[in-house]
Amino acid sequence: MLDYNQPIDRARNPTRSEAPQQRSEASFNLLELVSLLWRRKIAIAAAALIGASLAVTIGKSLTPRYTATAQLYVDPRELQLVDRELTPRAQDVSGMSMVVESQARLITSNSVLLQVIQQANLDKDPEFGGGGNGKSLMSSLLGLIGLQLRAPSVAETREVQLAALDALNKHITIRKGEKSFIVDIEVWSTDPAKAAMLANTLTNTYLTESRNSQALAARRATSELSGRLKELRERLRNAETALATYKAQNNFVGTQDSLISDQQLSSSNQRLSAARAATMDAQARLDQIEANKRTAADAGAIPEALQSPTIANLRAQYADARKKYAEQTAELGPRHPALRQTEKQVEDLKRTISEEIDRFAQSAKNDLTRARDYEASLNRALEVQKRQSVQLSQAAVRLRELEREADASRDVYQSFLKRSRETEEQETLNTSAARIIGEATVPQRRSFPPAMSLFAMIGFIFGALAAASWFVTAEHLLAGATSPEPTRRERTPAPDASRATPDNGAPPPPLALVEKPLIARLQEADVMRTLGAILVTGGGVDLTRLGWPTLRPGFPLTTLLNALRDMRAAMARRAGGKPMPVIALVGTGETVGRSVTALNFALAAARDGSRVLMIDADHQAHALSNKVNRAGRSAPAKVGWLSIGGKAAREIETVNGVSVLPMAETDAGKATDTIRKAITQARAAGGHDLIILDGPAMPLSAAGRKLLEATDALVAVLPTSLDINDSMEDILTALGGAQRKLVGVVLDELTPASQTRQRGRQYA
Repeated sequence: MLDYNQPIDRARNPTRSEAPQQRSEASFNLLELVSLLWRRKIAIAAAALIGASLAVTIGKSLTPRYTATAQLYVDPRELQLVDRELTPRAQDVSGMSMVVESQARLITSNSVLLQVIQQANLDKDPEFGGGGNGKSLMSSLLGLIGLQLRAPSVAETREVQLAALDALNKHITIRKGEKSFIVDIEVWSTDPAKAAMLANTLTNTYLTESRNSQALAARRATSELSGRLKELRERLRNAETALATYKAQNNFVGTQDSLISDQQLSSSNQRLSAARAATMDAQARLDQIEANKRTAADAGAIPEALQSPTIANLRAQYADARKKYAEQTAELGPRHPALRQTEKQVEDLKRTISEEIDRFAQSAKNDLTRARDYEASLNRALEVQKRQSVQLSQAAVRLRELEREADASRDVYQSFLKRSRETEEQETLNTSAARIIGEATVPQRRSFPPAMSLFAMIGFIFGALAAASWFVTAEHLLAGATSPEPTRRERTPAPDASRATPDNGAPPPPLALVEKPLIARLQEADVMRTLGAILVTGGGVDLTRLGWPTLRPGFPLTTLLNALRDMRAAMARRAGGKPMPVIALVGTGETVGRSVTALNFALAAARDGSRVLMIDADHQAHALSNKVNRAGRSAPAKVGWLSIGGKAAREIETVNGVSVLPMAETDAGKATDTIRKAITQARAAGGHDLIILDGPAMPLSAAGRKLLEATDALVAVLPTSLDINDSMEDILTALGGAQRKLVGVVLDELTPASQTRQRGRQYA
């Protein structure tokens, strides 16, 4: 474990960079390998020739295979011969592709292959597991002496067919293009003619099977529909019978559009309306006659009198008598008999006209009485019909239900009947659009094995490689057995720094001792945890509210604060009174842990009254920049005058007395130059007491080393979740000559953030 009771002696321990050098010295180099192979060139060439000969011999011993290919066009759209197909067609591209894939699998189905076996007699072919030649010879020999072989049983025949089916399935390869409906059927055999025959037989059998399957599907659909027709017909007959019986029981008689009761009700209503109109007309006529009689007006002025020829004749006689009376009055005296006779004639005519008018009034009264009686009778008949209509309306609820059942049964029966006739006709139709576009021809060249030249080349290469590997392995084992075993390097308790080679290639000067740095422990008892962006204040960025563990405010001086103060004092001594010294925190392992330690280092300095400028020098992770910028978006922060490359990296003044300059560059060289310029600019302004760099990240690049040269002191951050000695050794190795600036080590004993993150809970 890490122990700082003694100074670090770099001369006692070998560096890590020496290990690869030692391993490389113990292993082969390229020149030795070439020399070894050249010394064994005759043996390697002989082994290569032997390998080529063996490969050619093996190739000659292999049974040749001939592959015949037939091309089949499978169109999933099929032919549109009827309006309604048995199965709906696929409309989209994916559906069509699935149909073609299914048809390609159907080509190698057992039903198709068994038919090919029967047609080609493959169960008797020795190539496909049959024993036809041996059995034929044995049958011929036994036939000479009058004997016959026992007929194979059903089980034996089935077993032979299954063996042939398995062999044929291995001889067939189906290939389908990704964006086409073309299916290639490849069949190989030891006989080229047999391969072509099997490929063509397979395609023809598939097309026949496809047509038979369509006819079988149509026949099965017809049978299912026909079996249901009798039941549907009986159901329709029962529904119509129940409807007719109910109509007869409830007197639902009428045409298809309406019932007779409804027609009678409508007609009675119309007659009642006409009767009411006639009554009103008779009443008006009587009222007019009575009014004329009461007013002593001219009785002949009513319309009936004007239209009556009798009244007209009497009025004419009355006018003549009045005229004659007027003439006699002028000529004769008042008591003249002729004048008295004429006057009596006038009175008689007037009385006759009045009597005739009275007859008109009596006729009007009779008409009114008759109209009223007729209206009353119609009204009574209408009431009766209304009661009957209400009763029929109540009964019509059940009637409509029966009608709906009958209509539904009729529709279903008609649909099944029509579909049954359609499927019956489709049995004889072939709607498949699949066709053969290329028949298989007898192959002229074998498909396996490949050319003997290829076998010879492969055997030659493998023989040479095998011989070369054997000699290299033997040489390596022989060298390992004769070389002495290297001594094991003992691990010292103190970490070691690496002898890193500078850029100019010269070895660094020997370093005897490194001054013991101070040690500080960052523990859970020293910090508090909050959930980021929840407790952000409105006046600016609060560094204790970023979601990282930070020093507890208001606590008295602790061991951690005293150790950090001692590190700053050591930095001031090394800076030699330089204004605004620069200290960098470096570390390995988790980048967030180093940034958390740097933030607490700055907060501790600000608590002691120092004006701190904290710069994110990690151009890769940007852990501090990301945290500060995220908090700045939640609560706008005050932007200072200092810039590190652009508006995106302006100085952010926080509420904790620490100014933060985030990183804006991702290139190491540009980031180093901008940080150095920012340090120079800050020193010229004199607005801060201390500059703290978070980084740079390990391993150090050339730009990172250049940045560390401008610092006055270094602090190493060692996470206790990793091996402390290894981490310290890595840091010292990376620092090289800059390790003398190391003034302190912070042991980060905080729990990693990934283990402390809990949703729905806040720590304060």
